[in-house]
Formats: sequence, structure tokens, C-alpha cells
Amino acid sequence: MLSFQLLATEGQARRGRLTLNHGVVETPIFMPVGTYGTVKGVLPQSLHAMGAQIILGNTFHLWLRPGLEVIAQFKGLHGFEGWTKPILTDSGGFQVWSLGGADGTGRKISEEGVRFASPVNGDKLFLTPEVSMQVQTVLDSDIVMQFDECTPYQTAGHLTTEAEARKSMELSRRWAQRCKTEFGRLENRNALFGIVQGGMFEHLRQESLDALVAMDFPGYAIGGVSVGEPKDEMLRIMAHTPHRLPPHKPRYLMGVGTPEDLVEGVAMGVDMFDCVMPTRNARNGHLFTRFGDLRIRNARYKTDAQPIDATCSCQACKGMDGPLGAGGVSRAYLHHLDRCGEMLGPMLTSIHNLHFYLQLMREMRDALDTGCFAAWRAQFHTDRARGV
Repeated sequence: MLSFQLLATEGQARRGRLTLNHGVVETPIFMPVGTYGTVKGVLPQSLHAMGAQIILGNTFHLWLRPGLEVIAQFKGLHGFEGWTKPILTDSGGFQVWSLGGADGTGRKISEEGVRFASPVNGDKLFLTPEVSMQVQTVLDSDIVMQFDECTPYQTAGHLTTEAEARKSMELSRRWAQRCKTEFGRLENRNALFGIVQGGMFEHLRQESLDALVAMDFPGYAIGGVSVGEPKDEMLRIMAHTPHRLPPHKPRYLMGVGTPEDLVEGVAMGVDMFDCVMPTRNARNGHLFTRFGDLRIRNARYKTDAQPIDATCSCQACKGMDGPLGAGGVSRAYLHHLDRCGEMLGPMLTSIHNLHFYLQLMREMRDALDTGCFAAWRAQFHTDRARGV
């Protein structure tokens, strides 16, 4: 159901190979997010063309729509959305956290699970570790995430205390054991990952880590970061946890982040990343390039004939192979599409941003293969600081 091979290291950075039921994933890797069973605005063919090896699905939203009866007819999420490569599904814990609102009153957390109202129709819902495992078994995702409580950095302006973070972490730890028990009862053929929690408190992170390692999960994730904390706090937790996880198992940093975050995460020993940033930013005209970020809505691009990034080989910058030999598009054209609200604009910019992220991961894998990651990392930061 899962095997992980460590191929090379440089410092704490790792080059690996993850074998799952639906294929092989070369790590380090970025995983595009497909919340409703689709990476928003991007054709599956484009994902294949840009080298996506594994994508995400959202357990919570797919549970609500289209529902398990529909997905079961297709024998899982792969058949439903027509994606043949691996899929990871989150547990629903983050959505429960986000639905709670700024004051956390939109949900009721108990030892048994979480009660809340459906954002679709207001129905009363109850999500437990067992239900999360049952839903993800129907989805047949290659990697299943344990149901956890995502510890907030603050609630209604109140910073989470150590006592509050401990209570949350210990609840997630107990839920992890329930997830593992239910996962085994269901005879799920895939892989279940545990999630390290503990807020911004390193000793709580260590306690969570130790408990999950004792449960012997096939892989481990670092959760509860990029939840509103300052960047230096996020980097501190990123630096603390990955290298303390078992070296022979994959390590996944959830919900992070910028290109710089990915590079520093790899340097700290992370193997897997996901984030909505490439596609969400693309839909808002914020593009990532080798030489810094570009805001396509700025008036300066109205007549700019350059591609987004002259060094990029994505379908937006270089075009697609085909009988017409179509080339890429200009910044001016993308500026025009954005101003007119044409759907082609965010489709092209999403393709570019995702391609950039995946190319970044390819370059890091190559650098680790050849033993020059430190030099590559220094050049990356120099290039990004240069500006477009």
C-alpha cells in the first residue's frame, strides 16, 4: 500500500521515491489541490503535461457534494474524476476548523467528534474519526489523513495558550488511534498518515510526534501551520519537526506555501507539500516567476509583449504541442483577459503557477541527485530577489 525509498540526502534535505497503489511519486513533491475533485480551472491533460504526480481531494466537501453514493458508483475518486495517478485526501479537520468562524462558535467539539452545520444547506452534521475513515475509504485515496483538530494560532484575537494547545493536541492524538483502529477494521488498502499537532509549542510538538511514531503510521504530516501565525513562528515550527520524524517514512507539510517556503521546507527535511496558493493567487492576477512575483493587473503590463516568464516552458508561456503549433501568450493578453473577466485568463495563469511550483520541485530533485542542492538554493534566492 505504500513504500518509501530514500535515494539521496544533503544536510537535512531528502530525495526519495514513494510508491502508492496508483503509481510512483518522486519526492520532494508539490501536490496541486483539487477541493471538489478538480484542480480549479485546469484540465487533467494540463496537469499531466506539467508533470503533476499526485493531487489532493477534499474529504469534507466531497462528502457533502456529490456524496458517497455517487462516488461509490465510480469505485472511488479516481474513476469519478478521471485521474489515474495517486490522490491524497485530507480528513476534514481543517474545514471544521475554518467553519468555526473567528470566535469558534460555528462548531461544537467533543471527545466523540465535531458537530456543525453544513455550509451547503444548513443540515446538522457530525464528523468523527470513524466517519472520516469511512468517507476516505469510499474515496479510495492512496493517502488517507487522520481526523484531527487543527489548533488555531488565535481565536477572536486571543492567542492560543499552552494549556489550550495541549488539550487540542491530546484530543488529536486520541483521534489518531481511533482513526487507525477504524482504518484497520475497514481493511482499507491504502496508507494512513498521522498528523503532528501542538500549536506553536515545540515541546507539545515533540509529545505529539512521539505518540504518533509509537503508533507506527506509514507516513507523517505536520499540521497546524500557516493558520494565521507570523512567518517567523511558522519557520520555527518548520525547523523543529521534520528531521525528528522517522527517516524511513515520508514527511508532509500541510498547507504551505510560497516558493520560498517550499525551498526552505525541503532544506529542513520535508518531502511533500500542498497549498491553494498557486491557483488562488493565479485567479487574482498574482503570478510566480523565477525572478520574483508579477501582478498582471498592473497597468504597466497593458502593452507588455513578453511572456509571463521567458525561462518557463508551461502552456501559457511556451504554448502547446499540436498541429497548429500554437505559441504562448503575452503579459498584455493576460492583462486584457483579467480586465475583461474572461475565464481563459485564470485558466492560463493557474497553469503557469502550478507549472512553476512543479518545476521548482523538479529542480530540487535534480540538485539533490547531483549533490548541489546548497548551490541551487542560493541561486534560487538570488534569482527571486532580482525581480521581474
